[in-house]
Amino acid sequence: MITVPEFKKAKEQKRRLTMLTCYDASFAKILDESPIDVLLIGDSSAMVMQGFDSTIHSTVESLAYHVACVARASRKKFIVADLPFLSTRKSRDFGVDASERLIRAGAHAVKIEGVRGNEDLIHHLVESGIPVMGHLGLTPQFVNAFGGMKVQAKTRDEQERLLLDAVAFESLGAFSLVLECIPAPAASAITAQLKIPTIGIGAGSDVDGQVLVLQDLLGFNPGFKPKFLKTYLDGYALFQKAFSDFHEEVQNGTYPSEKESYSSSPNPRDATLAGLA
Repeated sequence: MITVPEFKKAKEQKRRLTMLTCYDASFAKILDESPIDVLLIGDSSAMVMQGFDSTIHSTVESLAYHVACVARASRKKFIVADLPFLSTRKSRDFGVDASERLIRAGAHAVKIEGVRGNEDLIHHLVESGIPVMGHLGLTPQFVNAFGGMKVQAKTRDEQERLLLDAVAFESLGAFSLVLECIPAPAASAITAQLKIPTIGIGAGSDVDGQVLVLQDLLGFNPGFKPKFLKTYLDGYALFQKAFSDFHEEVQNGTYPSEKESYSSSPNPRDATLAGLA
């Protein structure tokens, strides 16, 4: 499992990091045997797993549940959990309590969207032994303020502000930084300025790693096609075929066949399900 000090070492060695979202034990078991470095229990779970239209519906309670599901099935991956909407803004104590819940549930670090107004909390968490991953650019918890999911930092002034925020995250002790939906040149400039690694999503190739939502990578939502997304599997079609094949075989009586059926035992008292054939 990669550790916090190894994030910086990966950047120094120019080894690019990979991160995928994960919300349940089934996928955590599969990902645990993969070369992926980091599992992110994101507040995107509100959209992917719960059907909401934005991440702002995610709560500390729901994220702690998903963290625990993943942590029970994953023993080899570094687990990061999002601090959800307003959890960093109510008070420092609330942010600390929320972070404690996520860490106790099984996360190794927390991710915070935005640095301005969160400086005291970030510093306090780092000093308290809770690693912090930053997140800048398109921060989905600010979707209403942004007027939708839009590319950020398009102007020079906005890019300069973004660079200042990235430097602030690093100076406060963040061990890595997610850059979402910003122009590639801006992401490249930030990456060159920082000693901590940047992990991009819609931020071009000159970053230190990449992150995607697992279900997006697997092609589970064919109607979702942002510019940055590359699907590595037509999961929607594959799953639909499996469901259709099952339905058809049940209808025509070919499932279950003799192979999938249990036979009678000559001595029922000695029979076990494992021994039936």
